[in-house]
This record gives sequence, structure tokens and C-alpha cells, in this order.
Amino acid sequence: MPSRPRQLQQRRSVAIVASQYNPEFVEGLYTHCTAELAALMPDNSFQRFAAPGAFEIPLIVQEVAERGGYTAIIALGVIIQGQTQHARLIAEAVTHSLLDLSLRHRVPVIHEVLLLDNEEQARARCLEDTINRGTEAARAAVRAIQSLAETRGR
Repeated sequence: MPSRPRQLQQRRSVAIVASQYNPEFVEGLYTHCTAELAALMPDNSFQRFAAPGAFEIPLIVQEVAERGGYTAIIALGVIIQGQTQHARLIAEAVTHSLLDLSLRHRVPVIHEVLLLDNEEQARARCLEDTINRGTEAARAAVRAIQSLAETRGR
């Protein structure tokens, strides 16, 4: 797991868009993400927005980005691969859409919509501490906020 970045001292606001599908695993991502954000961004705010499933996450991210006021947006979801290509098609569409939204709105969109082979992988990445992708999402968001602030001279 990437090391913890330095704490943010400036006031920032982060939006978290979380899928309601595979709720046990998404909730694990969210819990770890918000705990890490609280440690890295004391006295800052974050707000949760719900998406029905992974495919709808980009639409909600777009609405949040257009609303403005957020320094970063974190997208959380879990797609478990089945026997068809459906899961892969959703994951690819979500990935391309999130990148496009980040570039178009000039705001970091942290992509933690995970495409996993099975529930064992989901448990390891969403519920356990060793390689928790929710923790990684929070760290990536803070690093992106810091990098953009330096690039933009703020």
C-alpha cells in the first residue's frame, strides 16, 4: 500500500460517490476511506452520494462535479466478474467515463470501482486492512489535491 501523505492543513471538501450494489464490500471501502480521510484531512468535510450500481457512478460524479465546491471526488464500487463479459464491459465504460470527467472538470476523480474475480478478492481489498483500496483511495485523493495545489500555485 502507498505510504501515507502529509496532512492537509487547508480547508478542503471531498465528495464520495458510492455504489449501492455489493453493499457489504462497498461499505468496507467507504469506512476505510473515510477513516483515512479523517486522519489526513482533520477539520475538513466529505459528503457521500449514492449511485444504484457501478454503471451509474459516472453520472453521479458528473452531477457532483458540475455542482462544484469539491476539491476531489472519490468513486467507490465493486464489480464481481461473472461468466460473461458484462462485468468487464461495465468496468471499461466506468473507467473511461471517470477519466473523461476528471479531465473535463479539472478535478481529481479517484477511481476505486474495482473489477474483481470473486468474493475472496473483494474481502481482501474492501474489508481487510492490508491492501484496502478504500484507504488507498483516500491517500490518492490527498496526494492529487496536494499535487494540483502545487501545480496551480495555491
